[in-house]
Amino acid sequence: MAAQITFNKPFMTGKELWNISQAHHNRQLSGNGPFTAKCQAWLETHSGCSKALLTHSCTAALEMAAILADIQPGDEVIMPSFTFVSTANAFVLRGAVPVFVDIRPDTLNIDETKIEAAITDKTRAIVPVHYAGVACEMDTIIEIARKHNLIVIEDAAQGIFSTYKSRPLGSIGNLGTLSFHETKNIICGEGGALLVNKEELAERAEIIWEKGTDRSKFARGEVEKYTWVDIGSSFLPGEVTAAFLWAQMEEAQIITGRRLAIWDAYHEGFAALERSGRVRRPVVPDGIAHNAHMYYLLLPDAKKRTQFMDTLKEMGINTVFHYIPLHSSPAGKKYGRVADTMTVTDNTSNCLVRLPLWLGMEDCLPEIINRVVTTAVL
Repeated sequence: MAAQITFNKPFMTGKELWNISQAHHNRQLSGNGPFTAKCQAWLETHSGCSKALLTHSCTAALEMAAILADIQPGDEVIMPSFTFVSTANAFVLRGAVPVFVDIRPDTLNIDETKIEAAITDKTRAIVPVHYAGVACEMDTIIEIARKHNLIVIEDAAQGIFSTYKSRPLGSIGNLGTLSFHETKNIICGEGGALLVNKEELAERAEIIWEKGTDRSKFARGEVEKYTWVDIGSSFLPGEVTAAFLWAQMEEAQIITGRRLAIWDAYHEGFAALERSGRVRRPVVPDGIAHNAHMYYLLLPDAKKRTQFMDTLKEMGINTVFHYIPLHSSPAGKKYGRVADTMTVTDNTSNCLVRLPLWLGMEDCLPEIINRVVTTAVL
């Protein structure tokens, strides 16, 4: 263990550079080329969505979703506070107010039992975030949305290849978003995708994606020339990014399988620690298949969390905590509001530790588990 075990190490399949050279050979490095088309077709096949559009980030996909949902100034959007800033920023940019709801103590996902109480006559959308690639309780959320005529936008940034009752995450709400950031399961450095699950939104999504023009129709020969027809922005990734991502998609099932093996080893290795009350392991409810996006432990309190992380760092194992809750951040206080108490969110933020999980660390996994167990019982 003399060498440092980094928290994350981006994985390459070995085909990425060849694909990039082919993008150059095709003489198209800008967006929406052959590799983009392959990636989008793969996403449509694996998710069953009406249309998939690659974006330069999941943030961009969320911003597109906010436009498609016709979010207006003063609208309210319900979401967890225990999430990345992009979940809120996408809607704040449209003038909306994020309404923060506490999370469940088991999955760390938005507490579906508290959503309805947060709804007002200004509420326009619900944004469930599938934390750690473990699905939110989507049946309840969808039913609440139907009852109140709300849009559901899934933040499935961490959810590629995860399912809820056999349905891929991102394909259940009206819209879904994915991330291919280098910390995710399949990657391209920076990247994302918008999944459009309502056919009637597909055409406008493509226009927004193409900077507010009908350029895609022109490329398909459906119009004689393209022009500006709606609002939009530069949401496309370059073809080099798509070429890299395609290599990852071709190996996605293998990548997921290897990550699950690491996750399972962690989970088995820490079972005794949980029984002794020293840590709490992740919870995956029945009917949900996760993708091993991350492995975390919950320590009893903030002080023990800090000691735990510091000791592991001395042993050469780099760990990280996760989100500072949005409701407690300066921008969260300025732009959002809290629906009710945030007890679970605050406690989770103080106690959660993420462990390294990347392909190639398998050989040193037993030693990492041993060191974690030793540290937890100190």
